[in-house]
Amino acid sequence: MSNLLRLSEPVSLALHAAALLARQPDQRIANARLAATLQVSEHHLAKVMQRLARAGLVSSTRGPQGGFQLERAADRVALIELFEAVDGPVGEAKCLLSQQICDGRDCLVGELVHDVHEHVRRYLAETTLARLAEGFTFVELDSEGGAGSTGP
Repeated sequence: MSNLLRLSEPVSLALHAAALLARQPDQRIANARLAATLQVSEHHLAKVMQRLARAGLVSSTRGPQGGFQLERAADRVALIELFEAVDGPVGEAKCLLSQQICDGRDCLVGELVHDVHEHVRRYLAETTLARLAEGFTFVELDSEGGAGSTGP
């Protein structure tokens, strides 16, 4: 089975990690705890978190009480900011073929590609991290670094 829409793995990690941070805004959460909860490599997640820190979306504190924390309230962070911090600016809709074979005016699926692209761009720009974090059942970090299920 194939997904119609694919986000890069780093973007997916950024969205999930930021949602975890949004669920516990008054706490710093260590990269190891985030990685364990998301069941991903600490090293890979650290690279993603560094990009978010460089973009000013999260702060990072070293040491035993260190970890990551959102720089501003989750209701003031648009998802497109997380996306662009990791993957760069959202570009224009492009041809689905590796080599464009038409002039683009009468493309077989051009209108569909453009409409889906614009819908996703608008969703990312208009949806806040707070809405994402509260809108679904997500795991909660426990003090041992494991995960337990929790509701919205």
